[in-house]
Amino acid sequence: MSLTDKITMLMARPGGENAQKDDIPWWMRYAGRGLGTVGSFIAIILGLLNCTGIIFLNVSCLIAGIWQMLAGFLVIVCEAPCCCFFIDYVQVLSDKVESRPYWNKAALYMGLALPPFFLCFFALSTWFGSGLIFATGIVYGMMALGKKASIDDMRTSAANLEAGQGQPTTAPRANLVTNEQPFSFTGPPTTK
Repeated sequence: MSLTDKITMLMARPGGENAQKDDIPWWMRYAGRGLGTVGSFIAIILGLLNCTGIIFLNVSCLIAGIWQMLAGFLVIVCEAPCCCFFIDYVQVLSDKVESRPYWNKAALYMGLALPPFFLCFFALSTWFGSGLIFATGIVYGMMALGKKASIDDMRTSAANLEAGQGQPTTAPRANLVTNEQPFSFTGPPTTK
């Protein structure tokens, strides 16, 4: 074992990398992290702008702005903990979120982005700020789906399914009757 392997092994988080995360392209990882970081900064600024709705006695836009700022802050804490190094336990929370599967992050970000839409629907700052957080959730959702199969694998799978050699269908079947017959609603059979 070389020195670089030992250093890499020491620097790796125990249990932090899932096998699921290995097949994701590098550009998609950076896209998710970059969109989350930049989008959450923009969401915080636009949430502050959204809070000015209290001037027109629009309380729902005030609540939406506060929610948007908190959602942006939480996304920054999860995606770029270096931006919040002055707060204790930010790295612990970031590590905990990072060790979760991608679909958990996608559900969290999409869930955080939706309430401001319902509270202050017609504000452009809500659409753009929370929309960036929602887009981050979509990127993580795509990462959770995984890598697409090659064209040869898809052709082989389609040919096997057409030939009846594929995996059995998951359609519910009656297990009580062993000699079940298909039926139709077109009418009774005619005798000749």
